[in-house]
Amino acid sequence: MVPTDRNAEAVDRVAGADRDAVGAAADHDVDIDVDYEEVSVPVLVVGAGAAGARAAIALRQNGVEPLVIGKRDHGDAHTTWAAGGVNAALGTHDPEDDWTIHAADTFDEGHFVNDPTAVELVAREMPDRIRELADWGMPFDRTPEGDIDQRYFGAQSYRRTCFVGDRTGEAMLDTLVAKAQELEIPYRDNVMVTRLLSDGERVHGAVAYDMEDGGFVLFRADAVVLAAGGFSAVYDRHSSRDEENNGDGPALAYEAGATLMDTEFVQFHPTGMVQDPDWEDDWGGRLVTEAVRGEGGRLFNADGERFMEKYSPEQMELDARDVVARAIAREVREGRGTENGGVFLDISHREREFVERRLPRMYERFKSLGIDLAEEPVEVAPTAHYTMGGVDVDFRTGETGVAGLYAVGETVAGVHGANRLGGNSLAETVAIGKLVGDHVAGAVASMGEGESHDEEGHGALPDGLRALAERGFRALADLEASDGDVAPEELHAELGRLMDDCAGILRDEARLHEGLDRLRELRDRTGDLQVDGDRTSLDFEYAVDLAFSFTMAEAILRGALVREESRGAHFRSDFPERSESWRKNVLVRRGDLGMALSTRPAGLPSEAVQEAIDEGHELSYHHLE
Repeated sequence: MVPTDRNAEAVDRVAGADRDAVGAAADHDVDIDVDYEEVSVPVLVVGAGAAGARAAIALRQNGVEPLVIGKRDHGDAHTTWAAGGVNAALGTHDPEDDWTIHAADTFDEGHFVNDPTAVELVAREMPDRIRELADWGMPFDRTPEGDIDQRYFGAQSYRRTCFVGDRTGEAMLDTLVAKAQELEIPYRDNVMVTRLLSDGERVHGAVAYDMEDGGFVLFRADAVVLAAGGFSAVYDRHSSRDEENNGDGPALAYEAGATLMDTEFVQFHPTGMVQDPDWEDDWGGRLVTEAVRGEGGRLFNADGERFMEKYSPEQMELDARDVVARAIAREVREGRGTENGGVFLDISHREREFVERRLPRMYERFKSLGIDLAEEPVEVAPTAHYTMGGVDVDFRTGETGVAGLYAVGETVAGVHGANRLGGNSLAETVAIGKLVGDHVAGAVASMGEGESHDEEGHGALPDGLRALAERGFRALADLEASDGDVAPEELHAELGRLMDDCAGILRDEARLHEGLDRLRELRDRTGDLQVDGDRTSLDFEYAVDLAFSFTMAEAILRGALVREESRGAHFRSDFPERSESWRKNVLVRRGDLGMALSTRPAGLPSEAVQEAIDEGHELSYHHLE
């Protein structure tokens, strides 16, 4: 049995929260006797979704062989849950669309706190990235003339969302994995990184464990690319699997010395599934793709009213996600919701053949639950879906400010600002993933002068870092032996309820302070943690995730307290208006006494994009009628 006063310390130490770091590890006799595998690679890519895969492909095409690791089986990443489509200004149906209007829509949806470099890189790059994916075999839906088809998506001025039915993310990841296999890029399944090895100036690798056999792994690398997703699963009602998007990517970077940005901006997708008491499995919060609304789906309250007519008469159900989500929340709060706390989404006015062809995954999912999507409505309610905040990076390079550490995908902040434009998440992964991979390849190729190297030619670990790694392994062993009375899954559930209550769609100062108080109580309870199973168990994985989730939950709460306005997905009922003085980003750094927050002005769009913004392009829903 591990004494309870060590359990809480073990949870913190797993993620590197012991901030005395290298010096203490070098000087302190920690009585360590652990076996571990040691792997030396030029570049370690942490995360096997679309962002990690595209960065790895670029690395390999530039002559650098990375190792890609992921927490799940290869090809089973959160990318597959992005169903509706991916944006690119191809102009298949609307030739007047171009990259500047795509950028303008992204800024408008992001309420003008986006990183201008990031937005313009994505908008410029995406037509080429879509054509590249098509060349690699991605089976995009096509028009009768053979062009890549495009559909309407929320808050977009034109039809620019390319798609593969309603399984676009799955098709994209399959395509990228096939390309990576063609290039013989090595990967390892079911490996979880628990901390990065940093000497305060540079990251030299990572501490991890094998989730299949429980073995410890020390990765030494000249560069680490974090592509490990976001942190929406800190909420109880969310669209991810419970063991994904727990914040490990941004939390790992934060503990290594990187800066986080805009963590208060959490997107609540308007249409998550509402759990029916008669269903055997838990479907609550699972996404009902925006493609249902993009193909003409309509929202009705329990009184049969098409309520978006009063909230957004021009854009209706295809207004921005934050607008639609708040409208649904208001309908439910004011007593016009269903018995299960949702509203109805109905596409039954479309022909059955159309629904089955354009929305095959949704149709089959609801059919398996006894609901005919082509004949009857489904219950939906907002669900935590995407985190716009994350690591602050230079989007031209992926650099985090910590040498040797790069980040890409939902792990980072900047592209989406205060609210993400539907279809831009997949776009960011491949557009920025390629650029980061290209840059890291050049950076690694130029390394070496004046540095010590091992027999394989990779950088050797500086003094103290091996002891720090072994201390991390001991923390994992201590965590495995925790034998108290509190189950990790219980703390995750309580954290989710805390975040729903205190940092959900509607926020205010009192509730945010309440959230911080409740979070401190949860952290204290890790001192009585019980892990039921060895290091291969889901219970142990939940225990490891706790430190990451606690870090990101605190960042959300503190960021939301600092931002005294309402902007995009962040709505403060005590500051209900958007303020021009708050057109800035909130930064979160690791300070001597905990999280240190500051702000900086948001950048300005380029002249070309500002011109497109000023032109005022806007979708009218009635194009669908």
